[in-house]
Amino acid sequence: MTSSLTPNTTSTVELKPSYNIPVVLVLVAIPIFLIQPWVGGIFALLGLFLMLQAVTLRFQFTPTDFDLYRGEKLIKRFPYQEWQNWRIFWNRVPILFYFKEINSIHFLPILFDPKTLKSCLEERCPRID
Repeated sequence: MTSSLTPNTTSTVELKPSYNIPVVLVLVAIPIFLIQPWVGGIFALLGLFLMLQAVTLRFQFTPTDFDLYRGEKLIKRFPYQEWQNWRIFWNRVPILFYFKEINSIHFLPILFDPKTLKSCLEERCPRID
């Protein structure tokens, strides 16, 4: 079932990167590395990978779409009219963003400002529960 979403705004909002999750993973990896080097290494690599993603990816809310860019290149466009639901997991410490489109489900780590994300979502894609 598609929802007829009419965005409330005509401006484009670009989400600022957030390095919270990558930094926490790298910091947690240090003591773990002393006890279990391979587990600590996995945490460190995951943290560094997410740090790279936070540096290189850009997310924009346009009047009609949620766009994903790598540098200046548009990688994927997610039209609001195809969204069925969304959720931010763990509101106190947001770490995961989920949204469902007509034909697919997406889970993204919160590598961008969660407050701006939530306000843009509430404004442009009212949640359907």
